Amino acid sequence: METTKTATAINDLIIINNDRYEGYKTAAEETKDADLKSLFTDFSNQSKGFALDLRKFVPSSEEQPERDETKNSGKLFRVWMDLKSAVTGNDRKAILSSCEFGEDRAKATYDEVLEHTEDIPTEALSVITKQRAAIQKGHDTVKSLRDSIA
Repeated sequence: METTKTATAINDLIIINNDRYEGYKTAAEETKDADLKSLFTDFSNQSKGFALDLRKFVPSSEEQPERDETKNSGKLFRVWMDLKSAVTGNDRKAILSSCEFGEDRAKATYDEVLEHTEDIPTEALSVITKQRAAIQKGHDTVKSLRDSIA
């Protein structure tokens, strides 16, 4: 992976974290369930921190995404819109299902980057790997909560 490809890969991770931040921020603001509000706030803050941590690995010669840049297109955007609808209707299972799908997209983005690590600096790779593990843990928490609903 050359420097431009590395920067592009890391920028993709920044953007997916911006998407995750916005999605969970919306969910936390809209849900009436205190436990979900707390969980979603934690995940939103986690993603904001992840994006900030990743920015230091994009060379200054490369263009970085705006601090609030999201994909705002395709499946992930629809998921967060479905999430907002589910939260508004206070359908706990639908909320958690939408969140799980969002976590699946985040995991897939990390996995794509981790498939091509040749030129990613060791320090960046360590951060990316830790973040991927944390997102897996978040996914598993959301899935467990969803599966516990009859």
